Amino acid sequence: MTTLKRTPLFERYKQKGAKTVDFGGWEMPVQFSSILEEHEATRTKAGLFDVSHMGEIHVSGAGAEDFLQSLLTNDIKKLTPNRAQYTVMCYENGGTVDDLIVYKYSDSSYLLVVNAANTDKDFQWVNKHAPSDVSVQDVSGDYVQLALQGPKAEAILQRLTDTKLDEIKFFRFEPQVTFHGVNGTALVSRTGYTGEDGFEIYLSPEGGQKLWDAILAEGETEGVVPVGLGARDTLRFEANLALYGQELSSEITPIEAGIGFAVKTDGDEEFIGKSVLKEQKDNGAKRKLVGIEMIDKGIPRNGYAVFVGEEEIGFVTSGTQSPTLKKNVGLALIQAPYAELGNEVTVQVRKRKLQAQIVRTPFYKRNK
Repeated sequence: MTTLKRTPLFERYKQKGAKTVDFGGWEMPVQFSSILEEHEATRTKAGLFDVSHMGEIHVSGAGAEDFLQSLLTNDIKKLTPNRAQYTVMCYENGGTVDDLIVYKYSDSSYLLVVNAANTDKDFQWVNKHAPSDVSVQDVSGDYVQLALQGPKAEAILQRLTDTKLDEIKFFRFEPQVTFHGVNGTALVSRTGYTGEDGFEIYLSPEGGQKLWDAILAEGETEGVVPVGLGARDTLRFEANLALYGQELSSEITPIEAGIGFAVKTDGDEEFIGKSVLKEQKDNGAKRKLVGIEMIDKGIPRNGYAVFVGEEEIGFVTSGTQSPTLKKNVGLALIQAPYAELGNEVTVQVRKRKLQAQIVRTPFYKRNK
């Protein structure tokens, strides 16, 4: 029997009565109270997430910038210090190794934050391609990662630090933030995976435990709650944020998955998979990720087949009853000729084919 890994906050959320599950080899909380309550709290107040299972890889050295430019799909050279970027690592065939966020400290120092289940694979991939003037270190054990998301996130967190959080703009970060009563410094970025405003915070395991307690205490009267993976998934799904293993995989390219904004193919620099991705970007991919809304009663789940008439044209990557919209919706990867808005398709839900319509995404977009 394989022993599941636990984050440094495991005992904290067990004390809160969290229901835990195996998630990529980690024993993680799927919910504390209920998925619906935690989802609603994040949309209207603030939710606190333990995402310490995510992986962190430090890339440094004189050749770090050029190396990452050759490895990642986005234009790393547009980054300046204290800025972050969403990007992708691809195989030669354009399939996805992983999607990730890269934080730039300097031209010779970067932090890559990768998906938990992919950490070992990603580290091996990065290390395999690194030149002699670049050092690659798996530093995942050095960090607790917290995410505080929601409209009240800034106000709550601001009371715990002297750093002016309103000066940290979207996809910017401060690397040396201190919090009252917490030893050491933290990297604080204005990023997230919920469709809401908020912050992701990287700090030592001991500091992370203290900050977790401090945020819940400070925000209690304003309704901040701990949030599990269940609501994290419904929140990211409504905001049309890709999940590796569903919207992205070794068989699905970032162009097919609708994140072409993170793929820069116009420059002279080569990166792994560029020729395939440039062809798809210039001439269109054969498959396209679309939103679907059920017309008949039923929920489109991951893996369900999608049809037009008797022809199978694709499959559902994610689907649920949207807690915000109260509608049964999904994301589906289908043949591009059928992807026009308003088109009707059918979804194989168990033994029945149910009617659905292609609709715009994201399903939810916050009012700024």
